[in-house]
Amino acid sequence: MSIFLGIDGGGSKTSCVIGDDNSLLGRGTSAGSNVVRVGERQARESLGAAVRQACAAANISPARIERTCVGIAGGARPEISGVVRQVLSEFISGEIEVVGDMAIAMQAAFGSNPGVIVIAGTGSIAYGRNSEGEIARAGGWGFAISDEGSGHWIGRSAVSACMRANDEARAESTRVLLESIMKSWGVTTREQLVVAANAAFNADGASDFAALLPGVLSAADAGDATARAVLNQAGVELATLAKIVIGRIFGNAGVVPVAVSGGVFRYCETVRQIFYDRLRGECPQVLADVTLVDPAMGALDLARQ
Repeated sequence: MSIFLGIDGGGSKTSCVIGDDNSLLGRGTSAGSNVVRVGERQARESLGAAVRQACAAANISPARIERTCVGIAGGARPEISGVVRQVLSEFISGEIEVVGDMAIAMQAAFGSNPGVIVIAGTGSIAYGRNSEGEIARAGGWGFAISDEGSGHWIGRSAVSACMRANDEARAESTRVLLESIMKSWGVTTREQLVVAANAAFNADGASDFAALLPGVLSAADAGDATARAVLNQAGVELATLAKIVIGRIFGNAGVVPVAVSGGVFRYCETVRQIFYDRLRGECPQVLADVTLVDPAMGALDLARQ
């Protein structure tokens, strides 16, 4: 029996699935393993933990794995794929393929068929393929200049909105949101928040801003208008990314299947609803799949191939 491994190496979470030719045998999860965001040491720890957990669940030794496919942001770049392949080869055997995170999400959503996948996790990207095999992408250029609508973008936008409210002498209007943000980062004053925010940004710590997402969601649920506005805008931004891809490679073609993936879509109903409403309103040909895609299963499928 051949054994295959699929890994989704996100910035905040690593998902690993192990299976044979036809069946899923085990799963494992751990912290983020995106090398660019968390560094090689953390990536090694997270990948190792997820793989060991999946193998233990399947009662299969890592030495039995014949082929592995890993999807990770920037996976098409040799300097990234080389590090990931080297790290994984320390504790699993067999062939290791490293691809971009959009490739495994696309596989999970559509297989070899046309469609558009929008990913919103720690980062974000829209990626599509038409019936002629043409591909296009929008966004996903990194947290400092892109990743619109992502967990990082939401966290950073929320902090920025709180500081603007303070500048305009309406700090009370964002009190609930500010308290949620400070609790998430473990700070107690606005001044400490400013230091933490700028330190995280300068240290390339994208995951720090993404960690504010639960606090923003909590504030929105509590009725904070600023938190709700940030989440609404995130949905608009993600719909814009999808619209760009559709316009580039689908034009006036018939139905365009669209699927979504990532923690922002998973945990925030507001973002999902705004995204779908905005996209359907501007692109009536869209056929939206409201089922959240599991990219790790796409990685497993590619490993089998």
